[in-house]
Amino acid sequence: MAEAPTVPELHGPGHVAIIMDGNGRWAGLRNRPRLYGHHAGAKRVREIVESCPDIGVKYLTIFAFSTENWKRTQVEVSGLMALFRRYITKEMRNLSAFGVRVRFIGDRERLDDKLTDLMAELEGVTAHNSRVHLTIAINYGGRDEVARATKRLAADVQAGRLLPQDVDEETLPKYLDTCVLPDPDLVIRTSGEARISNFLLWQSAYSEYEFIDTLWPDFTKAEFARLCAAYRGRDRRFGAVKVRS
Repeated sequence: MAEAPTVPELHGPGHVAIIMDGNGRWAGLRNRPRLYGHHAGAKRVREIVESCPDIGVKYLTIFAFSTENWKRTQVEVSGLMALFRRYITKEMRNLSAFGVRVRFIGDRERLDDKLTDLMAELEGVTAHNSRVHLTIAINYGGRDEVARATKRLAADVQAGRLLPQDVDEETLPKYLDTCVLPDPDLVIRTSGEARISNFLLWQSAYSEYEFIDTLWPDFTKAEFARLCAAYRGRDRRFGAVKVRS
């Protein structure tokens, strides 16, 4: 399996992950249905993606639909699935032209064939791009990801391709959906909620976090740039103690 690349931290976070929260509340404040907010949020994604090169962000991971989101009303879930299909169809050419490589993480088994076909097509069309690496989490949950990874790891042990004594904390990440990505340096959650909601549980063990009040449809590239600039002042020690000279 491919080794995850490392991202130099010279100018700020090389990999930013975003929990895009607040679409429904944004719509409610305007007396509009929740799907109106999701459509506004989808438009915001393009602005943030296109701002990444100027900010120095090479990898951007966004949380689009969780394994728990199936509990929402059928109207909202169906509307979201239609929105994903429409977004991919509409943005495929733009993403490719801008040099974005798109990957999807999550369990695709529960998604409909039309959507998964579009996801695979977008991944293929953008496979040779490298300006920005955009990862979209759909039907994704951190616990579900670890469970699926553990099953694949156990199958390799059972087949004799991996020895039990060789399993350690460097082994499991090779089986995760994000195995070809660096861990996120910065995780941002919009809308004022201060929880991680089952997002990138393994990968974000030492990530820096920003919980902001801005609702996702109102999240601008200027605020994104400000948060990335603030990250430069963080003292990341990964559990170690900084030695003062």
